[in-house]
Amino acid sequence: MTVDRPALNSQVTAALRHNPIVSLIGPRQCGKSTLARHLAGARAHLFDLESPVDIARLSQAQTTLSPLRGLVVIDEVQFQPDLFPLLRVLADRRPTRTRFLLLGSASPDLIRVSAESLAGRIAFVPMGGFDLAEVGVTALRRLWLRGGFPRAFLAANETASRRWRDDFIQTFLERDIRKFGVEVPAPALRRLWTMLAHYHGQTWNASELARALGEAHTTVKRHLDILTGALMVRQLPPWFENLSKRQVKAPKVYLRDSGLLHALLGLSTFATLEAHPKVGASWEGFVIEHILRRTGDRDAYFWATPSGAELDLLVFIRGRRIGFEVKYSDAPRLSKSMAIARQDLKLDELVVVYPGETSYALRDRVVVVAMRDLDAQLDRLLRGKRPRSREPASTFSVTLS
Repeated sequence: MTVDRPALNSQVTAALRHNPIVSLIGPRQCGKSTLARHLAGARAHLFDLESPVDIARLSQAQTTLSPLRGLVVIDEVQFQPDLFPLLRVLADRRPTRTRFLLLGSASPDLIRVSAESLAGRIAFVPMGGFDLAEVGVTALRRLWLRGGFPRAFLAANETASRRWRDDFIQTFLERDIRKFGVEVPAPALRRLWTMLAHYHGQTWNASELARALGEAHTTVKRHLDILTGALMVRQLPPWFENLSKRQVKAPKVYLRDSGLLHALLGLSTFATLEAHPKVGASWEGFVIEHILRRTGDRDAYFWATPSGAELDLLVFIRGRRIGFEVKYSDAPRLSKSMAIARQDLKLDELVVVYPGETSYALRDRVVVVAMRDLDAQLDRLLRGKRPRSREPASTFSVTLS
């Protein structure tokens, strides 16, 4: 089975058309190299900075790169940050005969150094594993259980997928994280990662986790930031409304890939996932990641009060406040918490996402959307179109496999 990624192809192609340098940012093994080779074709110049041969070729970078024309792809570019000043010089040549596509494995230093050195010359394109639009709605359960990393999703069976994810976690902790210049003992980081799997979808409490791990709360926060910078964990910030009531001010924490979450929780089959206490939180994180892949995460928040009112996701789209609630239930209804969030946050629309087969309207500007219909709903929101008042959304049938 092969999976096409037309939306990502279009994003990168458009970015290269308007910028001399494009950086494709994503975790290791998410398919960046495959996508770049597909875009590059036979005429591009490829350099892999994990290859001793290519490292030697770039030991005299100016001599090697200056005469090249067309597309130049540099993989794992964060391993040679001293290339960025040279790339700035090459990007400023007139006429521009070269485009550079830089692939980075989610190093925070890559974003910081390149942004400083290449300001005004570089565009960033985020990339993750497969999403539902790429694999199709019939593979919804498979994508949720296995996650979006290509080798995990495309594995021959659940055992092979789980084995790959276990190996990925071990390799990431013992080797990959050290390549980012992070000197944290692998067992300590694994304990936190496993603990975060059990806290998935909850508000961050550094003191509570620090006590459980026997670490200082500052150490635990630093380790959390490492996993966040490596795109393994998402810290969803809270939204502060100018209200008289108290509000939660700590971020919510999610493991970004549902397959890695399930591996850390020891869940190998869909039956064990459905029976696990974290099934609702897992579904919530899975849906939120899908939404943010489409809307971007720059203006994305959650909202909650100590009294229990909350909203899973608040996104600002074209100046409008769009709320999302994620429910793992058969027929969601408008709850008291949703009504409070809708009123207090003055939401323009509230979208409730669930795993069923039918989308329907609850009331004006409140719709329940089946996961299979979510992309169509997001397309409408991103185009700035408003829903028809009190008319149910179209209904569909789907077999989840």
